[in-house]
Amino acid sequence: MFDVYRNGKRDFLVLTAGSVIPVACSTDRWRKSRKRVLKVSEEIRSTVQRQGYYVRSLRVIKKG
Repeated sequence: MFDVYRNGKRDFLVLTAGSVIPVACSTDRWRKSRKRVLKVSEEIRSTVQRQGYYVRSLRVIKKG
């Protein structure tokens, strides 16, 4: 299982269930999603296994 966190900048963080937020991401204020995620994509799973966490920005980029 995986825990999903969001912050005010529309970024999201995926960790294995029960893990603490890594120091590299601790500067932001993360809110835990109410639902636990059972399945994630292969890209996210491999990054979490290799790195311990996965961070992605969901920001919308406006074109001029």
